[in-house]
Amino acid sequence: MISSKKGSIASIHGSLISIKGIERQVKLHNIVKVERHNILGEVLQIYPDHVIAQCFENTEKLRIHEDVVDLGSPLSMELAPGLISSIFDGIQRPLKIIYEQKGGFLERGIEVEPLSRTKKWHFQPSKKIGDKVGEGDIIGIVQETPLIEHKIMVPFTYSGIITQIVQEGEYTILEDIYTIKRENDEISFPMLQKWPVTRARPFKRKKIPYEPLVTGIRVIDLLFPIARGGCVAVPGGFGTGKTVIQQSLAKWSNADIIILVGCGERGNEMADVLKDFLKIIDPKTNRPLIERVVLIANTSNMPVSAREISIFSGVTIAEYYRDMGYNVAVLADSTSRWAEALREISGLMEEMPAEEGYPAYLSSKLSSFYERSGVVQLVGSEEKYGSITLVGSVSPPSGDFSEPVTATTKRFVQAFWALDAKLAYSKHYPAINWLDSYSKYTDYVSDWWLEKNFNWKEIDVDWLECRTRIDEILAKEANLENISQLIGEENLPEEQQLSLFLANLIKKGFLIQNAFDEIDRFTEPKKLLGMIKIILLFYKQASELLQSGVLLEDIKKLDVINKILRIGITIPNEDFDKIVEIKDTLIKEMEDLKFSYKGL
Repeated sequence: MISSKKGSIASIHGSLISIKGIERQVKLHNIVKVERHNILGEVLQIYPDHVIAQCFENTEKLRIHEDVVDLGSPLSMELAPGLISSIFDGIQRPLKIIYEQKGGFLERGIEVEPLSRTKKWHFQPSKKIGDKVGEGDIIGIVQETPLIEHKIMVPFTYSGIITQIVQEGEYTILEDIYTIKRENDEISFPMLQKWPVTRARPFKRKKIPYEPLVTGIRVIDLLFPIARGGCVAVPGGFGTGKTVIQQSLAKWSNADIIILVGCGERGNEMADVLKDFLKIIDPKTNRPLIERVVLIANTSNMPVSAREISIFSGVTIAEYYRDMGYNVAVLADSTSRWAEALREISGLMEEMPAEEGYPAYLSSKLSSFYERSGVVQLVGSEEKYGSITLVGSVSPPSGDFSEPVTATTKRFVQAFWALDAKLAYSKHYPAINWLDSYSKYTDYVSDWWLEKNFNWKEIDVDWLECRTRIDEILAKEANLENISQLIGEENLPEEQQLSLFLANLIKKGFLIQNAFDEIDRFTEPKKLLGMIKIILLFYKQASELLQSGVLLEDIKKLDVINKILRIGITIPNEDFDKIVEIKDTLIKEMEDLKFSYKGL
């Protein structure tokens, strides 16, 4: 005989509570509720005589023997029109609605539906009565925002013949809009679906990534690209620019939908982010950017257990839009705060700690997050694809990349953008260290860049060759740096001095980029290739002049060098002809300098 689904608190230990009376029927990861305070919790351990659950809110004033009820299902996201432009906490409470109803403080136990039950959405059916449909097939479309079509899909595990479907019109997310007959059963479905946050949504197969996530950040797009469907870690200490990079990706990357997860960041910083996103205009559509963004905010003063679940809440929403065929980017800031929440809960459960107190299952938890990225063929009768790109920032204490979270994350990501405090303090932004960073997506995306390539007869190199040459120059500069400090740069051979000068030109004129400048904040692929080809053309012709006897000091005095340094901030993406003019000026000044030496 199964006991009642109601139990009582047996003990309280921080955010953990021990519950007696539901252990015979409760399942692992089920959600329970402390009835008196409306506090939700997740079942973490089940013993013969009690259950351990972590509460998603603080446990102050809870008492022994208070009633706890098993809700019978794991924590799930509500998936329906209304997600885009919303701001949720880690357990999908709508913060904007709560603010309008209750003010600026999140009361414990507050209950507000994640998505509106009364708002009507304009539904356009794309199937008709008699059509055979299977799981993942699109039944109809709702224009969720001016930028996003929300596709209503048949839930997984369901298939059959449509016996009823509503006409085009206005419906709430709870109204039944179609009915499927399966064998002898008829099942009706609304727009609203639910999905557990800890279980990945199914797909047919994963594909090898082939198209880059174009970020508009030059150092990334050239040296450390990320593919759509890839995953990348962005580690860096305080003040190195992690949040600015995340925001730049949200504003300018070529993802269709952005899921921004603020996990454990300071409240005032997260508030600034939310205000900014409400004001930003999407440069591609001239519409508010928030019309293709979902925000999940779990600040450092919110309950630690809700922080632990928030990144999985974000990726679950991302998978839902991926299944519609969209390319989604999930920006998690930061996974270190998430791992600290994991460590705190593990400590309360008195589990055996591993390195620096983190639980032994830190690795499996991180992998369960990053493995949900990818380009996938979607479930359904039609051949369609979607992708999720995961960008997780890491905040290692004192910028130590050998600490457990950073070191473990490196095992699961294919790109690593290492932010350097020294670069940041010297006002070199983005502060991505070109020696410590890497990307394994280069070969995957090189064919895409070939299509964007253009040829100048003076220098015919593609994106991959540009990247290789710039890498070599920066590596050579790193090797020469110590020698030049010992003997002085002026005592090096002129060819090595040219390498140092060129590396400096690359850093100042290409790698440094102002995220707040109207022109410099985003660089399109064609402009990026134009900028780097001019620098390589300068290197090629300067090397030839040195071999013919021209002094390096005279080459450094060319007027065109200042123009090259200022391309990023003076020439908009659409004015590529001006870059061609600078290239022609460079060739002319080089030729004039060469002829001036012949005349001596």
